[in-house]
Amino acid sequence: MSDETTNAGADAAAPQTPPEVRIVTHYIRDLSFENVAAQEGKVSTGTPEINVTVNMDAGSVGENRYQIGMKINAAAKTPETTRFVVELDYVGVFDIMHVPQEHIHPFLFIECPRQILPYARRVISDVTRDGGYPPLMLDNVDFAQLYRAKLAELQAKQEAGGGGNGAETPPVA
Repeated sequence: MSDETTNAGADAAAPQTPPEVRIVTHYIRDLSFENVAAQEGKVSTGTPEINVTVNMDAGSVGENRYQIGMKINAAAKTPETTRFVVELDYVGVFDIMHVPQEHIHPFLFIECPRQILPYARRVISDVTRDGGYPPLMLDNVDFAQLYRAKLAELQAKQEAGGGGNGAETPPVA
């Protein structure tokens, strides 16, 4: 009886290795800035409405190595004209260790983008400033909420379509 208690206690006390994530590299895959107002020779007054969208894709690029692409589109518009449009495709490559396979997917789409958002934010800020506008400072992004919304959208499509591939989460590859 004491052996059972000792073994159970040893299993419970066994240290779990915490997840590890390391940014291997990050870079701009694609960047476009269109100064629409300047191209059209229009001067608009007033505060523009800024619309920002964020989309992501991810995939495995080796053992324990993953790539996440974050696509950010932002447009500044007034009733008279579009002032500018900026599109950024920013990529991070990560080594991820000690994360159970069933948790890799949310880890990729929630934690990894959190790590590279400050760099992407800086690129957007610099390019809009260099384009002759006040720097566009992106707000923090709730990647967990984006992930949940995407999962709900995919589930709704599967239910409406009568099945599909049976995947419960967006594909990683």
